Amino acid sequence: MSVKRRNPQPLNAQRLEELALAYVARFATTQAKLRGYLQRKIQERGWAGEGEREDGGAEAVEALVSRYTELGYVDDGAWARMKAGSLLRRGYGARRVGEALGQAGIGEDLRAQTRPGERDQRLAALVLARRRRFGPFAIEAPDRAAREKQLAAMLRAGHSLDIARRIVDAADPGEAEEWAESAFGDD
Repeated sequence: MSVKRRNPQPLNAQRLEELALAYVARFATTQAKLRGYLQRKIQERGWAGEGEREDGGAEAVEALVSRYTELGYVDDGAWARMKAGSLLRRGYGARRVGEALGQAGIGEDLRAQTRPGERDQRLAALVLARRRRFGPFAIEAPDRAAREKQLAAMLRAGHSLDIARRIVDAADPGEAEEWAESAFGDD
């Protein structure tokens, strides 16, 4: 028995809105991600709505993104804070947080507002060191080659060289934790 594949019908304004609503109901998203999703769906299925010849649905996509932003279904600021917090809790540094927000279409101004503070950056580095058993959290003291690999891993995770060195070179876990949790981080 062969299964016939139906070719999906081209989208119109109503079908596009149904797709958009289902998408924002299921995923926390940004304006850029919603716009990209809707444009991809139009590209896959075609556009049969108003303005078919002129813009290929671009106007309908922009109208939906604007309306959903006004209604609060899409909130770039809330999404950026959520994503930044999630990445920091997983041990990623400020650079990687900024890159992830940029890839999601978050503007430079909003990325600057959600940039983690120095203390948050130190705590994220501490999380990574604990999880990966770097520096004072290692089972045995790392030799020079192992130390260099640990520093490189922390740099790839988006941490600054100063923070990575301070964590990896800490004498014991207590010293690293005290430094990371201190108000100034320079003691």
